[in-house]
Amino acid sequence: MVFPPFDPAPPPFRQRRFKAIPVRTLLPNLITLLALCAGLTAIRLAVEGKLELALAAIVFAAVLDGVDGRIARMLKGTSKFGAELDSLADFVNFGVTPALILYFWGLHELKSAGWIVALVFAICAGLRLARFNVMIDDPNKPAWAGNFFTGIPAPAGAITVLLPIYLSFLGAPTSLVTIWITLFYTLAIALLMVSRLPVFSGKRVGKRVPPEMVLPLFVVSVLFVALLISYPWIVLSIGTAVYLACLPLGWMAYRDYERKDAEAAAAGAAPDTAFTPPPAEEADPERPTRLN
Repeated sequence: MVFPPFDPAPPPFRQRRFKAIPVRTLLPNLITLLALCAGLTAIRLAVEGKLELALAAIVFAAVLDGVDGRIARMLKGTSKFGAELDSLADFVNFGVTPALILYFWGLHELKSAGWIVALVFAICAGLRLARFNVMIDDPNKPAWAGNFFTGIPAPAGAITVLLPIYLSFLGAPTSLVTIWITLFYTLAIALLMVSRLPVFSGKRVGKRVPPEMVLPLFVVSVLFVALLISYPWIVLSIGTAVYLACLPLGWMAYRDYERKDAEAAAAGAAPDTAFTPPPAEEADPERPTRLN
């Protein structure tokens, strides 16, 4: 038939197979992908010998890594996909990229020894991220444990391990002895990343700002960014030194929390272990009662 008869019944409605994804969920993932692009670009810049720009890309990736999680929590756009993508980006940005930058900068002069240490650092970063993903949903963890990381986090490890390059840009001599010191320093940072050392997380800092501190916070933030842009190697060197010096403070604060928990548990268990005399109607009148 040239003109088929008109069917008044509409075609059956076909439900979409996949639900539409809200934009608030996509935005943190886009920031994570931008950080991943910065980390991969840092590898290219390091291969081309542009170490200053490579380090700037690493710092930029670290800033984006600290922003994407907070934005996801603010927008209530957290997802399992975003968490896995963030871990993958962190391994590339703060595990593989710093190791390659250090190798291209000076560890290559030690040949196989330098390459082995670069591999160890990258592997330790991957193990650190895998352990974080496993421990994040631990139901037995106390509430105060959320204030601490277990081991140095990957972004901080990447910024910290590049300290020898910061010092070289400030005029520190670069010799074979310096390269060997860099090798052992890189190995130490890698071991700190996979250690059980409690480190302040800072995730619960800055959720609420008093009104009188808003303007000073703006001034300090602008001042810090201006100093970082104008004197990057001095700021990064001082910041790294201060961060390493504060590691024992995190360990002492963690031990203090554990001690308070132990005292609270002992105080709660004291009434159960103390002797309670039997009621008068159940006591044996022929046997004397002793209170120890």
